[in-house]
Amino acid sequence: MTTAAKSPATVDDVQRLLREQQYIADRALSVAVFLAITLQRPLFLEGEAGVGKTEIARALSRGLDTELIRLQCYEGLDINHAVYEWNHARQMLEIRLMEAGGQVDRSRASADLFDERFLIQRPLLQAIDPGRDRAPVLLIDELDRADEEFEGFLLELLADFQITIPELGTFQAAHPPVVVITSNRTREVHDALKRRCLYHWVDYPDFQRELQIVTTRLPDAPRELAQQVTGFIQELRETELYKIPGVSETIDWTSALMALNETKLEAEVIDDTLGIMLKYQDDIELVRGEPVRHLLERSQNRGPRRGGRGGGGG
Repeated sequence: MTTAAKSPATVDDVQRLLREQQYIADRALSVAVFLAITLQRPLFLEGEAGVGKTEIARALSRGLDTELIRLQCYEGLDINHAVYEWNHARQMLEIRLMEAGGQVDRSRASADLFDERFLIQRPLLQAIDPGRDRAPVLLIDELDRADEEFEGFLLELLADFQITIPELGTFQAAHPPVVVITSNRTREVHDALKRRCLYHWVDYPDFQRELQIVTTRLPDAPRELAQQVTGFIQELRETELYKIPGVSETIDWTSALMALNETKLEAEVIDDTLGIMLKYQDDIELVRGEPVRHLLERSQNRGPRRGGRGGGGG
């Protein structure tokens, strides 16, 4: 592939590349990433919030030494914010200059005004700019937050890495971007879009992988503390919570405990720091106090157990 000199040649290269960027990926995820790069197919990642989907794109852009272009999706996202829009202020200024010079001709003015000089490129068009000398990583983040109609804008892009602008014609990438699409599955994404992608479910990591993630991201963390935090989080995920803490919360909590100069977990300090892991008051009240003590006791005997169905971590 003509992306960059560091483009991985094998699945092992992908794992190594991600690990060098402090992203711990299992074999299945590394295979999906390798095939997405090699086959030039978009990679569609689904999973709960906080399991490291977005971080995959960041790690890839750093590892491939190329630009990361991010489109953050939200309700109401449209073509003007995602693909392109015209610079109306500059167009109006150009019209006034034409009028002042007595050069106003309707057909000529229309051609002059809808010129690339007045085109504002948004993330999707930036990613396939034919003038690029290497492929960027395009992150379309949390697609499930956008309206279903927006998915239609993506079909041409994902199928042929091209976008058609009525006034200018078709723009096609000289070097197709590495596309990573994420979804927290708050709604189902249409099959027509999924068919254009390689699919991978990113689950919560098991104990050993999550411990490896924590110690990789926080190499100064005391080993006992990292093990206890990981075990407690793993146990906490089996509780009936409104929002289960992700890997990012594991890392944040460990960092907070280190800032408090804690070297091992105690029930009192867990109660004091629940807001780092849990973001809803109902969840905090559910586990605070005696439930924390039971969770801590169980987690200390937890150790390595069967965990998620394959994932990674930031």
